[in-house]
Amino acid sequence: MARQPRLYAAGYAQLLSIDFSEPAQRSFQSPGEPPFHDLLLWLGQAASTYKVAVHGWSICPRALSLLATPEQEDSLPSLVQALGRKFAARLQSGSVFSGRYHSTIPQPGLWVLPALIWLEQQPLRDHLVDDAQAWLWSSARLHTGVPSTPLTWLQPHPDYWLCGNTPFDRQANYRRMLIAGLPTSSERLIAFSLRGQWALGDQAFIAELQKIATRRVSPGTRGRPKKGDPSPLNFNKKI
Repeated sequence: MARQPRLYAAGYAQLLSIDFSEPAQRSFQSPGEPPFHDLLLWLGQAASTYKVAVHGWSICPRALSLLATPEQEDSLPSLVQALGRKFAARLQSGSVFSGRYHSTIPQPGLWVLPALIWLEQQPLRDHLVDDAQAWLWSSARLHTGVPSTPLTWLQPHPDYWLCGNTPFDRQANYRRMLIAGLPTSSERLIAFSLRGQWALGDQAFIAELQKIATRRVSPGTRGRPKKGDPSPLNFNKKI
């Protein structure tokens, strides 16, 4: 069966996740220097080269996750391919990724922040840390105000800026959301949308996105959030 085209809509962020192969996963446990720092360096370089605005990232031994807005249809595929080539040269043998990457387009104002929280909580789901802010290899510390090395290529999404009027307010509000986490139903819907590479949003968003997307954006109405559904965030404070 032919592979369906990548999901893309100009101007919209995508949540992307791709699993590392077994040889790549073993390299994170090798006696030498783990590849975290190199992958972060390569990510910044590729984001600039292929015109991808990275809003959030998480590098874990099992998988790489990104929230990013590609400028062109081939921007994200080119970025992933560039990371694969760089990492393959370091491994010297074996593949880097286990299959193709999966992605979804989250609805701004409703699902972008949950998508960001989902990827920054990947280290918790993988049982690497007890607090997402403790993981050095994600954007969580930068979003919550934990002292970190600045990354000039990280571009916070507009939905993150709406978390508060000042940097302190944004960081504090986002920190509360990150710690609270997502309802199980929201996590399942994000995983479903990633697996199927469908858009993530209410019916009105799905209908509008379908007009500009590169392919069909939804498998149908079953399991989709209805227009007017409450925010998927488990966070009561209005921001």
